[in-house]
Amino acid sequence: MTGEILRRLAFLPVTLFVVATLVFLALRALPGSTVDMLASHFATTGLREQLIAQLGLDRSLWEQYLIYMGELIRFDLGRSFITGKDVTVMVWETLPVTIELAVASLLVMLVTGLGMGLAAAARPGSVLDGVLRFVAMTLFALPWFWFGILLILVFSLWLGWLPAFGRLPPTVNYEPITNLILIDSVLQGRPDLIGPWLTHLILPSLTVGLTTAGVLMRLARSGIIETSKLDFVRTARMKGVPGRRIYLRHILRNAALGILTVIGLQFGAMLGGSVIAEVVFGYPGIGRMMVDAVLTRDYAVAQGAALVLAVLYVLVNLATDLAYRWADPRLRRDHGP
Repeated sequence: MTGEILRRLAFLPVTLFVVATLVFLALRALPGSTVDMLASHFATTGLREQLIAQLGLDRSLWEQYLIYMGELIRFDLGRSFITGKDVTVMVWETLPVTIELAVASLLVMLVTGLGMGLAAAARPGSVLDGVLRFVAMTLFALPWFWFGILLILVFSLWLGWLPAFGRLPPTVNYEPITNLILIDSVLQGRPDLIGPWLTHLILPSLTVGLTTAGVLMRLARSGIIETSKLDFVRTARMKGVPGRRIYLRHILRNAALGILTVIGLQFGAMLGGSVIAEVVFGYPGIGRMMVDAVLTRDYAVAQGAALVLAVLYVLVNLATDLAYRWADPRLRRDHGP
């Protein structure tokens, strides 16, 4: 298993090189530039040309690319063209927010998707099974941004139960340490942070979690039904093994292998895909920071955010593969230690 980890990690620099190159070219292909976005702040041609030179935008595309790659080799993500802040600092400020949202969305997906999948698999072909499959298909087909706006309309505007935007109320004074509110509330002795934070987290996590629960539900249902028809399950029943033990130790345990893979892949997708939820709900994560950077052509920030999300996605997939190998002894025997 150690060899597999090293082999997968060896491809990480290649992945980052490809992502960095594609993001660099995509941003430069967009119409406009940072100078155009800042044009309202200066009037003379001289000042415009001076700003272009300071930002290095007067160099050729090839020169800009080489400078950018050289900075990445030194683990330097650069500075924001707009604010002048170090991009690495900006990433560390916003990444915990995205991780919070992704973990909360994953919990919603697990509770909803697994719950519906287990209920549907218990009575295949029944009315309940049909209803749950229809609900799962509908949730999967819903666009995140549309579903998020719908939740805002119902629970924020019409019912007034939950806040629509932000991470905390503007009246709450919060000085982050880790910028993970649950941890900081313990470190700072601030339990008053948890309630307001959770109320702001509910709608975005429901948006992401429910729309991905459909995939998990269908996979859990099909995995349990197919596993229950296998020979070793029939043999256990013929031997008089209690049904509860068969379900937990044979059916659910074997069906969990495929479910584990989907959970890992979905969590990786949530880290990057929560961009939409962050924008819709004004949630200050790394995804929203990246979108704002693209709109303002703040190249360094957009490039840094995209690279960090790519690294997280690769690492989550690696962790998923390793968890799958750990859970399935056959793979450990086939691939060695």
